[in-house]
This record gives sequence, structure tokens and C-alpha cells, in this order.
Amino acid sequence: MHTGAELLLHVCCAPCATYVIDVLSETYSVTAFFYNPNIQPVEELQRRLQEVRRYTAHHDIPLIVEEDDAQTWHTEIRGFEQEPEGGRRCQRCFALRLRKAAEAAMMHGFGRFTTTLTVSPHKDASVINRIGAQAAADAGVVFLNEDFKKNDGFRKSCTLSTQYGLYRQRYCGCIYSIRKRAHGKDGRADGV
Repeated sequence: MHTGAELLLHVCCAPCATYVIDVLSETYSVTAFFYNPNIQPVEELQRRLQEVRRYTAHHDIPLIVEEDDAQTWHTEIRGFEQEPEGGRRCQRCFALRLRKAAEAAMMHGFGRFTTTLTVSPHKDASVINRIGAQAAADAGVVFLNEDFKKNDGFRKSCTLSTQYGLYRQRYCGCIYSIRKRAHGKDGRADGV
């Protein structure tokens, strides 16, 4: 593991963290940050957090957990509930989580942060990177602009997840992505 510059990594789930941590650890001393009030129901949130705890402990990666109830997320996306997957509701969700990560980076003395969200083939890295850069500017830190799905990152994360026996969720996390999946559409997001 590299012991150079410190970086706070917003982690959406353990499967997405695998490959991203491997890549970033070549250059940075990585600390994982879990803040995802969008994940519902609470049992799913706890299951994903448990897997992140297990993975980071196994790899000696420090972990900061910022817990919040789903009400914060519901307030953030109010009025955008009917947006399509990947639309403005998702952008507001990304903004909430990346603002919290930027604030945590500043509060804990990290000069830079980034997120695992861009490893998903279902997420637009340019949108996430724009939101992350704004959150970083507002908090006075630097956002590391990345698209972790490049260089076959998503496939590599799937392989690593299988290797470590990690739980891989079948939907992004929010109740709207569950509903999308229930209606027979491709509700697979972050971990699939």
C-alpha cells in the first residue's frame, strides 16, 4: 500500500470499492468514507455497510462512516421522484453524498477526495465529476476527476468481488431503482 498523499474515497458499496481502492492505493494513502442515505430499506443499507466494513478491515483501509437517516435524502430529492433513472433525481442524490464527502475531507484534513460511483457502467462519469468538483470547490478541497470504468474497471471490480465473496446488490440503492427493477426494466446499477 502506498503511504503518500492522503485521499478520502467516498464508497457506495464494497464491490465498487475493490478495483477503485486497488488503483488509488498505487498513488495515495486511501481512507474509505461511507455515506449513502439513499440506500433503502435500512436492512439493505446495513448489509452494504457490513460488506464495506469487512472489505476495508481485511485490507487495512481506514473507514469513516457518516450515518444519516433516509429523510435527509428524501428532502434532497423532493419533487424529482418521478425522474428517470440517471436523471435529475440521481444528480441530486450524487450531490448530497459528494457534498458530505467534501465536507468530511475538509473536516478530517484530507486535501482531496473522489468517489467509487464512476466505476458503474450505469452512471455518467462526466456528471459525477462535475458535481464532485463543485462540492470540492465549496468545501475548499480538491476532487480527483476519474472515470474508474475505463480500462475495464467495472469487470475487474466484478472479478474482485467474486474473489472476496462480496455481496453484490441488484439495484443502485433507492426505492425508485427497486421499483424500476420490479417493473422488468434494467434496474441494475452500482453493483451489477
